[in-house]
Amino acid sequence: MGLGTMGAGIAEVLARAGLSVTAVDVGADAVERGRGHVEQSTARAVARGRLADTERDEVLSRIRFSTRMADLADAELVVEAIPERMALKAQVLATLDALCPPDTILASNTSSLSVTELAVTTGRPGRVVGMHFFNPAPVMKLVEVVSTVVTEPSVVEDVEALAARLGKVGVTIGDRAGFIANALLFGYLNHAATMVQDGYAGREDVDAAMRLGCGLPMGPLALLDLIGIDTAQEILATMYRQSRNRLHASSPVITQLVTAGLLGRKTGRGFYSYAAPHSGEVVPDAQTPAPGGAAAGARPVQRVVVVGATAEAGKALLAAFPDGGLDVPVLLAERKPGGVRWTRDVDELAAADLVLVAGADEPEVAQEVFAALGERARPGAVLASTSATPPVVVCAAASGRLADVIGLHPAGRAGATGLVEVVATTVTDPGAAATGHAFCAGAGLPSISSPDRAGFVVDALLFPYLNDAVRMLEARYATADDIDAAMTLGCGYPTGPVALLDGLGLDVALAVQRALYAESREPGLAPAPLLEHLVTAGHLGRAAGRGFRDHPRR
Repeated sequence: MGLGTMGAGIAEVLARAGLSVTAVDVGADAVERGRGHVEQSTARAVARGRLADTERDEVLSRIRFSTRMADLADAELVVEAIPERMALKAQVLATLDALCPPDTILASNTSSLSVTELAVTTGRPGRVVGMHFFNPAPVMKLVEVVSTVVTEPSVVEDVEALAARLGKVGVTIGDRAGFIANALLFGYLNHAATMVQDGYAGREDVDAAMRLGCGLPMGPLALLDLIGIDTAQEILATMYRQSRNRLHASSPVITQLVTAGLLGRKTGRGFYSYAAPHSGEVVPDAQTPAPGGAAAGARPVQRVVVVGATAEAGKALLAAFPDGGLDVPVLLAERKPGGVRWTRDVDELAAADLVLVAGADEPEVAQEVFAALGERARPGAVLASTSATPPVVVCAAASGRLADVIGLHPAGRAGATGLVEVVATTVTDPGAAATGHAFCAGAGLPSISSPDRAGFVVDALLFPYLNDAVRMLEARYATADDIDAAMTLGCGYPTGPVALLDGLGLDVALAVQRALYAESREPGLAPAPLLEHLVTAGHLGRAAGRGFRDHPRR
């Protein structure tokens, strides 16, 4: 019931599994659009070699299109896939309840509404279940099976078996706003929208940060445009009503775009502008510059010197930053007990246009190293911290060269590499920041601009999402395997959040989350107690042999 993109996709999935499908929508135009979705989708499958011509004909023959709800009277299962509005869904389910036999299962494809509330609008609440497919339904492998407190166990078993028959991975969970995938996804998307609204970072930089820095298939703002900004607002409103978490309250920019009718790809404009409605072709506009910002005013860089707070950090940095045709960087100094020990003639600094500092992660170490550089580097040289902590302004203040100090933070997470966050403080000279972008471009590394804030851009978006996954585990709402399956199979993420936490290190996650919370004092950003407890117990992740999962050492 309902033949939009999702409903038509679900009808195709059921027919591909050999089931007889009746596909219903109100009005002949809606039915024809639905038929068109199925025909185009199956034609693409044939063109890509995923479906034979004869198989496509069989799939299409199994679907009967109709405008009459009465044609659903003999169905064993009805999947409702109409717009995400409680009153509308409740009305349709009540009508289906009156039409269908008592043993028919009524399933809702809702992505965020309470299945319990929907169930009690019928006379068969025990036979109502959530069956949340992901877009595009013929491709995405995940189905969230949502059981309420009154759902009959046999109904859950039947729907789980059906999901398996469809070739899907079924994750069975309780009735909670957003379920697994959307509960984790939409808090992150809302955070990204707020970041752009507040001028924290430009939209292209935010999207590039998560694509290149985390290996995600799409940036959050482009994804909001794809989902539909009005749909995102409805999902966030539902989540906020249940959670009362301010992080789920729609960002004002989302509300403004919906009010203006700028709903994303379907209207031709949202966070980005598109060549036409429903087009994925982005056209330039004047909202923000390209990722990384302009390199105008960059200072000439011919000689780069690396200063390592430890030899290991210096060598690792040399591997992270190709020389880009410049003079080969050299390890000039190491911090040893009692001060900075220069391992080469300090006259090297007199020729350096850019000094990269590696491994100065602690405030006292950074202050000592940058104070020494402030005395020895030539005037006009750009001094760059490559560490995530402490704040860049701490390094700048220690150097005595407030205008010349920037951050150049290699930001690859989740197996992604190559992105550099160019961090400017409120007193950084624009030419110094432009020098950082120009250096990255010369080295073949993409760069984005970031303010001197906790987590910069990548970690400020990534770690709250990971922290939310820990809270979900803590509440025993879902298992680690189900959470990871939801995000990899439902959202196309390269790694699930629990596996990613074990890989990054729970102590690292805790440190970042503490910094984010200390800066904002936002309750929703407080580290999950479970994360605190595991770190205290020494469960630090894969490197330690145990985190959320055991990792036997070979």
